[in-house]
Amino acid sequence: MIRALTLILALVLGLQPTFADGPEGRLLSSLPGAGGPISRIKDIARIQSSRDNQLVGYGLVIGLQGSGDSLRNAPFTEQSMRAMLENLGIASEGERMRAKNVAAVIVTANMPPFVQSGARIDVSVSSLGDATSLAGGTLVMTPLKAADGEIYAVAQGSVFVAGFDAQGQAERVTQGIPTSGTVPNGAIVERQVKATLGDQAVLTLQLLNADYSTAVRVTDAINEYSRARFGRPVASEQDARTVVIRRPPNISTARFYAELENLVVETDAPARVVVDERTGTIVIGQDVRISRVAISHGTLTVRITETPTIVQPEPFSRGVTAVEPNTNIEVDQPNAKVAILDGPDLQTLVSGLNRLGVKPSGIIAILQGIKSAGALQADLVLQ
Repeated sequence: MIRALTLILALVLGLQPTFADGPEGRLLSSLPGAGGPISRIKDIARIQSSRDNQLVGYGLVIGLQGSGDSLRNAPFTEQSMRAMLENLGIASEGERMRAKNVAAVIVTANMPPFVQSGARIDVSVSSLGDATSLAGGTLVMTPLKAADGEIYAVAQGSVFVAGFDAQGQAERVTQGIPTSGTVPNGAIVERQVKATLGDQAVLTLQLLNADYSTAVRVTDAINEYSRARFGRPVASEQDARTVVIRRPPNISTARFYAELENLVVETDAPARVVVDERTGTIVIGQDVRISRVAISHGTLTVRITETPTIVQPEPFSRGVTAVEPNTNIEVDQPNAKVAILDGPDLQTLVSGLNRLGVKPSGIIAILQGIKSAGALQADLVLQ
């Protein structure tokens, strides 16, 4: 009865009725479009069981051209060299090592989900001691462990470094980070992480960016497809980040999710302004709005110049040479104009900030002041 009344009401209003499972057959919520980007589900969400696993290990990089650790300042490097040589059957007790072509490093890697034993993954190598460059080095066999202490991969191979370091007697040039590098496909997986995706009847979908509107739209898109494909809805939103999907019978989990991950939805996100005060970087979201405010921004510059004067004594006098201090202080405060700033959309907001003619550091101070005044309708994130 309720379905019939809902259908009649939808037809009168010119709507397309969409029902969900339930004792009363309620209508699914239809959110208004926010003009956000259209994205595939695979680009905005991940299955909870399919996550990366972090690995870490300690190893040695050999073959450096005199840019390795100084063994006096990095005694752990010498200890590692002795342990490695002893494992290879070479006795090194009682001898002082003076090699400069070896560096102790920390090796890190992310093991993707569902990798099998024998697969290769990339690793990152970072110097642990006082080595100046890892260019031209080779990583010696290094076991990589997870948080449980078990070895899951073994890394070895040539280290590729993007930066370089050149030094002379009076000058030194460094570009990039020569003490960090990568070993592409440098680790072989020795043990796989057990995955239970194949027999899961319920999938938990985690959004990369939590948002209630996006979670509801993902749920509606999956249910619309599942009605046409399986005859019933299979998804339900739990919170701003989680969508629970129930796998229909007679279909594998991998094939089922492969049919869903290419569905497109309109994504949404809260208005946010991200400010990095160290680099002066400002990122303003599309939905950021500013109420009409009047802004006066001026800078006060104080310049102090020290010009000491050397005072010489008179000839044949008993005076001594002295230094007379001479300080010059200049204060500059340019005239600041009061400007009206109103940001009903992103383009108007950026144009208004540019008309103020201030540098990024000034814009950061203005945004903080607008937020304190309650005129910034967005989250202000300071990094």
